[in-house]
Amino acid sequence: MHHKYETRGIVLSRTPMGEANALVTVLTPEVGLVRARAQGVRRMGAKLAAALATFAESELVLVRGKESWRIAGAVLYENWFSRMNCTSARLRAARVSGLLLRLVAGESNDEKLFSILTGFFAALATFPEELHEAAETLAVLRILSILGLDTGSIPGDEILFAQSTLAAVKNDRVKYLTRINHGIEASGL
Repeated sequence: MHHKYETRGIVLSRTPMGEANALVTVLTPEVGLVRARAQGVRRMGAKLAAALATFAESELVLVRGKESWRIAGAVLYENWFSRMNCTSARLRAARVSGLLLRLVAGESNDEKLFSILTGFFAALATFPEELHEAAETLAVLRILSILGLDTGSIPGDEILFAQSTLAAVKNDRVKYLTRINHGIEASGL
C-alpha cells in the first residue's frame, strides 16, 4: 500500500528525466525535503508544469512508493519566481536554495526550514533591493542554526523577516558573514 501525503511545498530544483519526466526537489513543512518524480511535466500543455516550476509554492499530493516519491497532483499557490521582479533577487533565492540542498543530506523534516524559505522569498518579493543582501544573510544564518552549524544568537523572530531585523543584520554584516563562513566550513562543504 502506498502512502499519500497532501502538503504545501516549494520547488527548489527540477532536473529532466527521460523524455517528458522530471525529478523535482521540494521542501515541505510536514514531510521535509523530498525528491520526487513528476511524470509528463515537461510535455507541452502539461497540467502540472506551472505548479512544479522552480520557486513555485504549491499544494501537492505526494505518493511514497517502495523506493521513491512521486508527485500525483499539484495546484499552484504562489509563483515566487515571477514575484521576484529583479534578477539579483532570483540569484539570491537560487544561492540560498542551492546551499540548502547541499547542506541537507537525504530527507530532512524540520518545519522551520519551510517557514524560513517562504519568509525569505516574501522578503525578496516585497522589500526594497537594498535589504535583499541582509535577507539572504539572515536566511542562511537561520538555516545553519537549524542544522546545528551555528550556535550564536540571531536577531529578530525565528522565522519572520521584518525590515527592522534586516536593518540590524545590515549594520553587523561582517560579523554575520564570518559566522556563516565558519558554519559552512564546519559542514565540510
